[in-house]
Amino acid sequence: MNKQAFIACIADLVPFGSRVLDLGCGDGELLSYLQQSKGCSGYGVEIDDENVLECVKRGVQVIQLNLDQGLTMFEDASFDVVLQIDTLQNLRNAETMLVETVRVGELGIVAFPNFAHWPNRLSILQGRMPVTKRLPYQWYDTPNIRVGTFSDFEVLAQKNDIEILDSFGVKDAKTVRTFPNLLAPTAVFKIQR
Repeated sequence: MNKQAFIACIADLVPFGSRVLDLGCGDGELLSYLQQSKGCSGYGVEIDDENVLECVKRGVQVIQLNLDQGLTMFEDASFDVVLQIDTLQNLRNAETMLVETVRVGELGIVAFPNFAHWPNRLSILQGRMPVTKRLPYQWYDTPNIRVGTFSDFEVLAQKNDIEILDSFGVKDAKTVRTFPNLLAPTAVFKIQR
């Protein structure tokens, strides 16, 4: 996946001038892009020491925090947008963090690897866990605690009274709206309480 094009695709969902909280922000590249191209402000949340240092180098305000501990330090609706880009599948408390996303933010944007993408299905039919560009790890060394699909996320959102404002897939940094559960390696959801 072209990382820059993917970042631009996610950034298109963020209103200009938003106050943003980026959960699991990695090296801060997305938040830095939002600051420079859309006049956004806010914080990244990251646990990894090296990524925290990269955020600082990029001029991104970052809080070093284990997301499995929750977001109790933030009040309700303290941000316009809360991002969880490739974070949800790595969390032990995914459901709690999804609810926290829409509590802390007026709007949530969640993206994760779509396990129902057709190459993954084919790999499972052949008796193997998938290894793809989007899921590049072997089953035994993956950082992903869980895998999910569009349909799985929709059920989880409904269970927690979270409204899905928009959903689509991303493949090669292009939006996929026709059969995204089958045709897109990345699932993207725009949500609110």
